[in-house]
Amino acid sequence: MNKKVLLQDLGRKDYKETWDFQEKLFAEIVAQKVAKRDNPEIITNNHFLYVEHPHVYTLGKSGDLSNLLLSEKQLEEKGATFYKINRGGDITYHGPGQIVGYPILDLENFFTDIHKYLRLLEEAIILTLAEYGLACERSEGETGVWLGVGTPFARKICAMGVRASRWVTMHGFALNVNADLGYFDNIIPCGIKGKAVTSLHVELGVAKVEEEEVKQKILNHFSDLFEAEMI
Repeated sequence: MNKKVLLQDLGRKDYKETWDFQEKLFAEIVAQKVAKRDNPEIITNNHFLYVEHPHVYTLGKSGDLSNLLLSEKQLEEKGATFYKINRGGDITYHGPGQIVGYPILDLENFFTDIHKYLRLLEEAIILTLAEYGLACERSEGETGVWLGVGTPFARKICAMGVRASRWVTMHGFALNVNADLGYFDNIIPCGIKGKAVTSLHVELGVAKVEEEEVKQKILNHFSDLFEAEMI
């Protein structure tokens, strides 16, 4: 089993370009797995991509288009794009001030359990935010990381949506750190009505949070939870 994970920070990058890059890495791992059947010595790769996207809305394969509250013209006016994609989940927003992480892993290098994979991704975010004094948690039946669960002030700070095939993962999480929350007013986030969205800088009451620091904390917890070596 190869528990080394190649880390790449793509900086700010167009959503479609990043999606295509994910698909390329995903296909390479699947090809390695096929070749491994005849040659057990072959090692399958693992990747972890960090990226920040320009304003974009994405709709998961089981999502409802009516949860996007903008017309094509209004999207253009806001400088945003829209894509229907092949991850789970409904609609979400990506944009500046948000840390997006895409682990592209061969889970057979770690464990073959998608439920566990999602819970560990959530746990990496929960532990990271705990370092900032925030008591975040899961909300039953609602993937992601939340504050104020079970209260009228429930709010999501990190969205998650993944795709997995042949135990290879893609897509991942989007953590609001310095995000402009006004862009969430244009959708029904994740198709969940009546619940708010928040950002780390809002919760801490500061103008800006150091994003590189947050990224490193996430990686520390991710590597511990997955017993992975980041390279």
